[in-house]
Amino acid sequence: MILRYIYGGRLSLEEYDTSDIIKILIAADELNLQELITHLQSFLIENKKNWMEQNFNLIFKTSFGNDSFLKLQNFCMELMSNKPEKIFNSVDFVSLSEKSLISLIQHDKIQMNVIQVWENVIKWGIAQNPGLPSDSSSYSKDDFDALKNTLHQFIPFIKFFNLKNKEFLSKVYPYKKIIPKGLRENLIQYFIDRPNNEPGSKIMINEINSKSIDSRIITFQHAELISKWIDRLEITNDIKNLYEFKLILRGSRDGFSVKKFHEICDYQSHTILVIKMKESDEILGGYNPIIWKSDYSYGSTKDSFIFSFDDKENVGKHILSRVNNEIYAITNNSNYGPIFGNYELCFCGSSVLLQNLVCYEKFIKKIGLFFVEEYEILQIKKV
Repeated sequence: MILRYIYGGRLSLEEYDTSDIIKILIAADELNLQELITHLQSFLIENKKNWMEQNFNLIFKTSFGNDSFLKLQNFCMELMSNKPEKIFNSVDFVSLSEKSLISLIQHDKIQMNVIQVWENVIKWGIAQNPGLPSDSSSYSKDDFDALKNTLHQFIPFIKFFNLKNKEFLSKVYPYKKIIPKGLRENLIQYFIDRPNNEPGSKIMINEINSKSIDSRIITFQHAELISKWIDRLEITNDIKNLYEFKLILRGSRDGFSVKKFHEICDYQSHTILVIKMKESDEILGGYNPIIWKSDYSYGSTKDSFIFSFDDKENVGKHILSRVNNEIYAITNNSNYGPIFGNYELCFCGSSVLLQNLVCYEKFIKKIGLFFVEEYEILQIKKV
């Protein structure tokens, strides 16, 4: 084709695929055919605009890989400034190099709000780590570390302080572990303290406060997953209701005695038991939507469940066991602490007893008597 142009001075481009025209452009540059370079760039911009928008990564790398392709460079810069969403929606967006994406998001004239930039940076980062789930609530510590390492160069260019409270809460906070600690703490304090005239701003501040759970055993990620279990949602579903997790008893603060449990928790409903095992990172627990009592009776509910987590950092490794014999979902006995089922999970003070299944679906741990390092009772209510 180039020989035809050299000897004939004419060139018909309609019969060629756009990707082939790009190759011809590169070849023309190698042969220093400036007139052809100019013609090819003009043809692409005038006739193949949509294709170039959909294949932005290729066009960006090609244009900025050579000083001769000024028209294509201007095309890319204009697209980055005025229509960045076309780049983010392009078929090869996740193939952009780190350098290219940083150039895009730090562009002074980019016409896209901060939350859209953040969401697309997260999308790009997840794509660079194929094993990562799309839902951050199921991330392990290693998952967060992988995403943090991938995106650490982008964080300085995200204008977090321009976000709305609700945007920060719903879109940024779930990924807080990839943000450097100092910046993360400043952001949380900023969104708590900031005067805000948005509708429902007080609710938003309460929601942000609820992210800081007063627990030495579970984190917000655990609480988010437990909230989904309470509402019978799948892990991948969006949160249906926001719950405040209020600490009402902690063993190391209030004592581990059975008497203290009944003194504080009797006639309290919607409570969550969480137990940190001794000499292990395991967490055991259960949810009781009805009240605790000191008499010798059974509590009936179809909504209770017991659970276990392998450790505090990895919420993805868990077992959920729902009640399947609701008449005996809860046992009340003044000689013991909280009891789920027919002593299938029984808190005994400094130890926890796990017995054969009668009222719950599956084992959350092998049966036996295990020592407890810490335990807490948290009461939930809708925000």
